Amino acid sequence: MKLLLRISGLIFLLAVTSFSFVRAQQTQNVILVTLDGVRWQEVFSGADSTLLFDAAYSPDTASARKFFWAANPQERRKLVFPFLWNTVAKEGQLYGNRLKGSKVNTSNPYWFSYPGYNEILSGYADERIKSNDKIDNPNTTVLEFLNNKPDFKGKIAAFSSWDVIEAAVNERKTGIYASAGNELIEKPKTATDSLLNSMMTTVPPQVWDKTVRPDFLTYYAAKNYLLQNRPRVLFMQFDETDGLAHAGRYADDLRMINAADAFLADLWKTVQQIPQYAGKTTLIVTTDHGRGHTPKATWKGHGTKTPDSYQLWFAVIGPDTPPTGEQSGGPVLFQNQLAATLARLLGHEFKCEHPVGSPVLTVLKR
Repeated sequence: MKLLLRISGLIFLLAVTSFSFVRAQQTQNVILVTLDGVRWQEVFSGADSTLLFDAAYSPDTASARKFFWAANPQERRKLVFPFLWNTVAKEGQLYGNRLKGSKVNTSNPYWFSYPGYNEILSGYADERIKSNDKIDNPNTTVLEFLNNKPDFKGKIAAFSSWDVIEAAVNERKTGIYASAGNELIEKPKTATDSLLNSMMTTVPPQVWDKTVRPDFLTYYAAKNYLLQNRPRVLFMQFDETDGLAHAGRYADDLRMINAADAFLADLWKTVQQIPQYAGKTTLIVTTDHGRGHTPKATWKGHGTKTPDSYQLWFAVIGPDTPPTGEQSGGPVLFQNQLAATLARLLGHEFKCEHPVGSPVLTVLKR
């Protein structure tokens, strides 16, 4: 009888502890944003003078200097990322400044887009995903995992400039709404829906890839969806930052990164004005892969033939994330930990048929 009482007490204690863990968290919604191919160097040090002052990469160097150059890296990074450094750095956390011993790496061995997006979403570095071909992801993503929970069913969406993302989230299998590439809004209901569709059919796609939608259209389509449908998990992928880098247009790339930072600022301001989201939403920002650093021409590329393009960064801001700002030192973190971190912020342990990286516990209050 005493043994039975002890077992019952232990079960009760575990249940209370688990319940307290879920209830203690304030995050009820998560927005995940990726800036394709944005290096940690620009995030933490701002403009690279070797590229900014070279007319081959920045033809109008005088204009580029005016907008993005300052005497020290702390000022330069604010010129490129004002939201990250004026808001997230004060109220959240930034990881990946290798100059301060904070390291974030890919686990996958390929260092390019689809393997990176799979790792972000599934928490698993799957060596079968070794191309950017638009093939449905065979792995369970954290989006699918949550979509199978009653409280999240039908409340998850993805918006991406790159059309392959709808395969990465496996829209056909999961039923998760994914607006990718040049996809129009089906059955437009409002004047804004119709305007966005009109713009998507008249604004030309990117010259380097006809399947890539301009990032500003992706952002406003996602914002429009958020305002109308109130998803609990929203994934946004911006792609022009990678395309401009491949084209060797450094100053233009900085402008696009700066525009993406402005999208983040507007998004954060928007959610703080909506009762469902205000004080209950965590924003995670990261990238799918890095880029080359030295020699400077390697900035244009990434992949296994480009050293250091496995190096990443991420930022988090939300009610459950201590405002410790820019991180120094600590263990090496990996891309495969983001999926479980996202799930943990929402009170769930991400488990499925494949291994999953452990959550980054420093992101959560203890």
